[in-house]
Parts: sequence; structure tokens; C-alpha cells
Amino acid sequence: MSITRYLRGQRTPHIRWRPFWQRRPIASAVIVLLLILAYVDHRGYLGWQGDDRTRYHDKTFNCTAVMDGDTFEIDISDGRYTRTRVRLWGVDTPEIPESGREPGHYGREASAFAKNALLSRRIRLELAPGRTRDKYGRVLAYVYLDETGALFNATLIETGHGYADRRFEHPRMAAFVDLEKRARSARRGLWKDITKDTMPSWRRKLED
Repeated sequence: MSITRYLRGQRTPHIRWRPFWQRRPIASAVIVLLLILAYVDHRGYLGWQGDDRTRYHDKTFNCTAVMDGDTFEIDISDGRYTRTRVRLWGVDTPEIPESGREPGHYGREASAFAKNALLSRRIRLELAPGRTRDKYGRVLAYVYLDETGALFNATLIETGHGYADRRFEHPRMAAFVDLEKRARSARRGLWKDITKDTMPSWRRKLED
């Protein structure tokens, strides 16, 4: 028998292709489970949130609500809360009536300015070394606008919508104080017609 006739008489086995999940069902299930766990952990649903630096530092989020000039929320859960509340590091804006505290001079203007800049926009958080929360449990952060890269904390002070907060040490305090001096000298924003009596109590002490 010739080789050609021999080969013709052989039956070529049929190889049926099957997708990976059928060939390796257990491995596929493990991969899917890990992906699901990674997602729900990122959203904070499992409570395996890690430390603040891991969850927030140098991460970009959507701003979902603005409380006032220096406080807002982002679209990631925080423990039992569905959103994380953030407090701007190193800047203090005047209070608004809705805060439940005594309204401050230029409070509504500062709040409107923050809403226009932050609400429904992408922002990046930067946490300073050391302290990451204030006494109310809010995350303390420097906030950068994703569209422009501008540091919003500095912008508030530079435009006269907030004070350089000297009550707590932080890496950019000296730079923020310098921005406040310039805004005050140019009479920008709240500095246009402010008086000592209309300043926050902590700020009035610095005027003595």
C-alpha cells in the first residue's frame, strides 16, 4: 500500500474548540469572583476599605454634592455612608445659613463659587502626610480640578472666597497665607468690604 493511499484511509480526528470558561470552569469562576470582589470593595460595600491613603490619595472621583464653600461629597462610599464627605485642607470659607451655624460674611458667594467649580465634575484628591480626617470624620484633602489641573484650595483663597486656615498645620500653609495677603491687598471677594466683626471668631483673634 502506498503512503498516499494509507493517509487517505486514515480518519482525521475532529477537534472541537471550547471557550476557556467551559474548559476551565473552576478557574473561570474564581476570576469572575475576584473581579466582583474588587469592584464591590472599591465601592466600599464590603467594608474592606483599607486606609484613607489607599482609597483616596491621588485618585479621581465625581463630585456629587457641595455642602458649602469648603465641604463637598464624592461618589465613593465611606463605611456606612453611601458617599464620602471631603473637607478642603488649609482653607476656611464663611458659613452659610443652611449649616446651622451663624452665617458668615460672603458665605453664600463662596458656596456658589464652589458649586460652580466642583459639582458634577471630576476632581483629584491629594492627601497630606499624617492626618487624613478632621474631628467630624471628613477626609482632609487638597483638591485638583481634573479639567484644568488647578488646585481649588488655593483658588478659593486667591479669589477672596475663603481664608487661609491657620488653625491646623499642613504642608501648604505658608503658600496659602501668602495668597490670602495678596487677595486682601487687592480687596478681592470677601476682602472688599469685610470688617473685623464679620470675620469668623478664629480669624478675628489674628487681627488683635
